[in-house]
Amino acid sequence: MKIGIVGAGMVGATAAYAMVMRGVGREIVLVDRDPKLADAQAQDITHATPFAYPLPVRAGDYQALAGASIVVLAAGVGQKPGESRLDLLARNAKVFADILPQVLAVAPDAVLLVASNPVDVMTQIAERISGLPPGRVIGSGTVLDTARFRALLGAHLGISPKSVHAYVLGEHGDSEVLCWSGAFAGNAPIDDFARDVGRPLDTRVRAEIDAGVRRAAYRIIEGKGATYYGIGGGIARIAQCIESDERAVLAVSIVTGQVETTSDVALSLPRVIGRGGVVTDLRPELDDDERAALGRSAAILKEAVESVAMP
Repeated sequence: MKIGIVGAGMVGATAAYAMVMRGVGREIVLVDRDPKLADAQAQDITHATPFAYPLPVRAGDYQALAGASIVVLAAGVGQKPGESRLDLLARNAKVFADILPQVLAVAPDAVLLVASNPVDVMTQIAERISGLPPGRVIGSGTVLDTARFRALLGAHLGISPKSVHAYVLGEHGDSEVLCWSGAFAGNAPIDDFARDVGRPLDTRVRAEIDAGVRRAAYRIIEGKGATYYGIGGGIARIAQCIESDERAVLAVSIVTGQVETTSDVALSLPRVIGRGGVVTDLRPELDDDERAALGRSAAILKEAVESVAMP
């Protein structure tokens, strides 16, 4: 399976590197408005293949994406310190209006994976521009926030995060919803497990974990200017599910018909990912507060996307 990545900056290049480390795809093509950057990233990643999987990694133009089954959209301007994801809208919408026709002209059957921020709104913009079915335009959404949530819960409970089953829903951003009511450690409700191991999830601990998830990007950007390792790993994982038709459940963003009182809005829910993209949606049981918070998140995102004049 050929995988194209448009945007060879830190997110795109790290996604390509993570794919090489995991053995995802049979060929990876990097495209960037700066051909020298794309070529340098491709060479650097290629030099890591003897230590991982021997995947061909090369730079090219849009024509080099011909036949790609997955195209990652990682192009756009980066988030500045103190800047919210929604502040990026107007600039990145124009970038997508230029990129997408060129991608679809040579790879009309590709699944699009959107990584550019604000990812939920950019996913909806990509769906509108491309005209593809929603299940083939997938935003990375809260796949990273979910990983952060599981990592922090695992650290508190003293268990592997792979044994924690919990999701972050809604916006990849300030209004995201940590779904505590449906969180499990192994097959035990998270609160029961925490009590049994003597590490209760009291109000203080929950607040710390919530802040650790919700504010993670801001702290990382303040410290080093950008986030890319976590999201690069998340993009590689989504691509792996598509390539292998794995039917794994991941929290990703697509345009969703109805979320509480809001219709046709891109946000994250747990979804089954297979060969053609999103196979089906899952609607987790939420408590009243979580349901209300998800409704607010959907409304915020809908307002944001409606504020964008299509280029």
